[in-house]
Amino acid sequence: MAFIHEQPEWPQFEWDSEALAAPLAAVRHKQGRHLGKMEALGFELRTEASIATLADEIVKSSAIEGEQLDPDEVRSSISRKLGFDVAGLPKPGREVEGIVEMMIDATRNFDAPLTAQRLFDWHAALFPTGRSGMRRITVGGWRTQEAGPMQVVSGPVGREQVHFEAPAAGRLGPEMESFLAWFDEPSRTDPVLKAAVAHLWFVTIHPFEDGNGRIARAIADMALAQADGTKDRFYSMSSGIEADRREYYLRLETTQRGGLDITEWIAWFLGCLDRTIEAADDALSSVLKKALIWQRINPNPVNERQRKVINRMLDNFRGNLTTSKYAKLAKCSTDTALRDIRGLLERGILVRNSGGGRSTSYRLAELDEALA
Repeated sequence: MAFIHEQPEWPQFEWDSEALAAPLAAVRHKQGRHLGKMEALGFELRTEASIATLADEIVKSSAIEGEQLDPDEVRSSISRKLGFDVAGLPKPGREVEGIVEMMIDATRNFDAPLTAQRLFDWHAALFPTGRSGMRRITVGGWRTQEAGPMQVVSGPVGREQVHFEAPAAGRLGPEMESFLAWFDEPSRTDPVLKAAVAHLWFVTIHPFEDGNGRIARAIADMALAQADGTKDRFYSMSSGIEADRREYYLRLETTQRGGLDITEWIAWFLGCLDRTIEAADDALSSVLKKALIWQRINPNPVNERQRKVINRMLDNFRGNLTTSKYAKLAKCSTDTALRDIRGLLERGILVRNSGGGRSTSYRLAELDEALA
């Protein structure tokens, strides 16, 4: 069977609007309720939730491609670029800075036209050294004929299975002109459906030598930001995709070898988005708890050692805190650790657990304890 881009009517996609009406209405309702809850929060809590969500989106989008980013570096980069406090966070590397720049531009400037130059800038930000690993690639431009066919293959040499082959390099100019004109033109298509179609369409063209998946997800996020009508992000589509990564790739491959009716792909995309928004409610509850605790602490700031340890304890810290654990986390002496802990106890930020002597341990005060 021919690839989807080899079909005579390409790229005239079709879908069954009646079959998609119910899942689209359900996800739009859930989306509206979730955004309503976020908008009801104060500015600081809303900002905290948005930064955490965008950081998760960036980390998970890279994880889908097998690249592990340091979440603290990502958060540091986002906070600095948006003009917020980065105290206690590490300095991000060039690769982190690049993908953060791309995602901030895609989601906060969602109403600006998507142009070839804008995509070139995103691509250059993703590959600041002009290399993918040790391989030099064309950066800030469409892939060239010299790069060879863009194929997704598996299997041993001589018995490779071609899962997908993108359009030849000579077709990329007209293909991308068509895609960008469609994306930017006013349309009656619901922007959530637009996100699903745009993701598939861009991945199918595969215009760059590398980075196509991350840029496709950034484009989908841009369309979802248009659907939300806000620059803030409160759910991470890439988190949902990463949790169902195997099915994601299977759906893409199946669709690439099918016809131009992409109802099944859109249905999967809507289902993934529905699960993503549902999971965001749980994920953001811990983010908001963390933000509320820092709201209480920040008027009388703690020192950098204390800030570092508190942040670690707020991020799935295992067990209870002891003086020796504090010293290791803060990289200080046990005497300094004990002084810091006493200061946190006096302020009601830490609570001493039952027991004493060598087994003395501490926990973060629950929010109701801390606010008492």
